[in-house]
Amino acid sequence: MTAAILAAPARRLQDDVQGLFTGTLFAAFGVFLMQHAGLVPGGTVGLALLLHYTTGVAVGAALFVVNLPFYALAWLRIGRAFTVRTALAVSLLSLLSWWLPHAVRLEQLDGALAAVLGGLLCGCGMLILFRHGASLGGLNVLVLRLQDRFGWPAGKVQMAVDAVIVLGGSALVADWRRLALSVLAVVALNLVLVFNHRQDLAQPT
Repeated sequence: MTAAILAAPARRLQDDVQGLFTGTLFAAFGVFLMQHAGLVPGGTVGLALLLHYTTGVAVGAALFVVNLPFYALAWLRIGRAFTVRTALAVSLLSLLSWWLPHAVRLEQLDGALAAVLGGLLCGCGMLILFRHGASLGGLNVLVLRLQDRFGWPAGKVQMAVDAVIVLGGSALVADWRRLALSVLAVVALNLVLVFNHRQDLAQPT
């Protein structure tokens, strides 16, 4: 059954194309800022950055690999169209995450700004993707399914899961300031979803 929160009036192909590109670009730049500050946000982005920090594998490749197990869940539980859009968004996110460090050079970036702006950009990017029947894969898929099936608010569930991932990664980060800023990034990201991705704000079908 297609997720209720993904239901929307018929969209034109060009609408979805610009939505996928815009949302993914926002998210990619948010990831770039948090990576530059050495932060560990939640979700599959946080898992991918942890993999990058510990193994040195490129962030784009890590994002792609971390998301692979969740495509089956998306296909079976939410639908083929959602899965295809999500796979495209994750692939584009991986490509942009590889490209941005070559395209943008930052000489100075305050950690608090990276946390807040990076979190807000990722949250806005996810929100745009949700509105166009896609996600950034991974835990987004699980969270969307839980909201559709049980009515659990996507933003609050995402925040709880992200908190577990950030705390789990604190042992690897071993830096309380970076940990605090990572939590700030998670809060900024999820507040976007809490206040803007609610069923009572969904467009009527």
